[in-house]
Amino acid sequence: MKIESDIFLNNEKIPVQYTCDGESKPIPLKISDVSVEAKSLALIVDDPDAPNGDFVHWLVWNIDPKTLIIGNEEILDGAVEGLTSLNKKGWVAPCPPSGVHHYNFKLYALDIILSLSESSTKADLINAMNGHIIDSATLTGLYGRN
Repeated sequence: MKIESDIFLNNEKIPVQYTCDGESKPIPLKISDVSVEAKSLALIVDDPDAPNGDFVHWLVWNIDPKTLIIGNEEILDGAVEGLTSLNKKGWVAPCPPSGVHHYNFKLYALDIILSLSESSTKADLINAMNGHIIDSATLTGLYGRN
């Protein structure tokens, strides 16, 4: 399974228009080579370099495994968004206070469709995925301020 973006390569800089210093646009993601066994996909976008520890930028689950593109602000049919570290749903653009941060786009192929409420957090999602992950892939983008 692969997760990629047309706007940056793995471990390279995220363009400014996709951050809080620009237009805060959602980062378009491309998905490929998903297992035919997958019943759903889940996406966790987080920043492990945040001052208070891990910062969750986006949580989405029950994504159709046939999905090829995520982003550009469209709502994915049947998918559910959970709570970010700002205690709200939806995309939170990269906005580091200082230094270069790593933004991890972690995609999981699951053998089930999850039954989680929209008020679920990253911990809830990880717990629900436990024992159901068929495959995973990560794309990391970098962004920083001085």
